[in-house]
Amino acid sequence: MKTVKEIMSKDCVTVTLEDNVYEIAVKMKQNDIGFIPVVQGNKLIGVVTDRDLVIRGYAEKKEGSAQVKDVISDNKITSVPSSTTVDEAAKIMAKEQIRRLPIVDNGELVGVVAIGDLAVRNIFENEASDALSKISESDKTISSTVH
Repeated sequence: MKTVKEIMSKDCVTVTLEDNVYEIAVKMKQNDIGFIPVVQGNKLIGVVTDRDLVIRGYAEKKEGSAQVKDVISDNKITSVPSSTTVDEAAKIMAKEQIRRLPIVDNGELVGVVAIGDLAVRNIFENEASDALSKISESDKTISSTVH
């Protein structure tokens, strides 16, 4: 069985608590990503998503110089070790309704698995398919309530 170590992105773009909202947005634009782990040393302490920037940043009229701590996701971070099977990771992503899963070994960030990694690498087993379906259903419910 494949593990997440075999499919994870290892060269993660990260920020620290010393960065600010503007620097996060620039890194997201430069790297065409919407998710950045927040680290202290190599230890994962949180994540910031493009949605966090909008909801906790711009919608609350924070300036570009606002600190990372002002927009960091304040809910519990779901992460798994690199020895986790791909199927188990897909189940966790479905249950938690998340599209990106930080991979942490011995307290240090070693990679990230995105829902797309499950599909692109032809390992879209039942669990991975289920993960994408559940997450997509959640998005449809949210967008239908917005209109």
